[in-house]
Amino acid sequence: MGLLFVLSFSAAIFFLGMHRGYCADIAGGKESVPHLRPYMAALFRGNSFQCGGTLIRSNWVLTAAHCELKRGDEVVLGAHSLSNPREKGKQTFRIIQAFPHRNYNQETIANDIMLLKLNKSATINQYVKTVRLPRTHKDVKARTQCLVAGWGATLQAKMSNTLRETHVTILARGICTRHYNRGMVTTNNLCAAITKQRKGTCPGDSGGPLICRGIQRGITSFGPEGKCAVPGTADVYTRLTKGYLLWINNIIRE
Repeated sequence: MGLLFVLSFSAAIFFLGMHRGYCADIAGGKESVPHLRPYMAALFRGNSFQCGGTLIRSNWVLTAAHCELKRGDEVVLGAHSLSNPREKGKQTFRIIQAFPHRNYNQETIANDIMLLKLNKSATINQYVKTVRLPRTHKDVKARTQCLVAGWGATLQAKMSNTLRETHVTILARGICTRHYNRGMVTTNNLCAAITKQRKGTCPGDSGGPLICRGIQRGITSFGPEGKCAVPGTADVYTRLTKGYLLWINNIIRE
């Protein structure tokens, strides 16, 4: 089953992952300064880029459950360009075990979170670092400015293999729920408004981080059906709640 699913809801959505070898990147963004986001992970299934993710421990990566990665798939850390195999700082790993959340629901997209255990520990250096996870369980307030990052093509469909990023604004959950069917957006989610500047995430950005004030507060999950970064709509992220943080710690300790 592919990663781009159009669901039969009145307000249909699509996962922000790969489909038939095509991906799109951060909409309305700019190229990141090389290695400024050393926590970013590029996830591959076979030879195809699949999703983004973040390094949370030296041998653990956090991503979205709908990315459907499995044992043997590849994880690249320390990358800026995906097309340059000789890029300084790159480290390559294999997944030895994938842990999608036990209550992940493909239809409602609930609990869209997954942990990947790597075959060895990463070398932590200037190119590869772990991301900061929340120490507070408070919600992210509406109008908070956050950062999203990912690899792929631009809004003009010009392919880019370099990491790109943009800033987005958190949208009140009550407003966000108007864009999706009942129950799709819950307190386990965060939303970011897509304005006329068309800044947001697109297919290919799934699993990447929502960084607010230097801390990962969410995981890129899904957006509106059709074209990405449609003004007047919202992108949805899995919020790193107290429950999810406990789940992460329990899996890692096993």
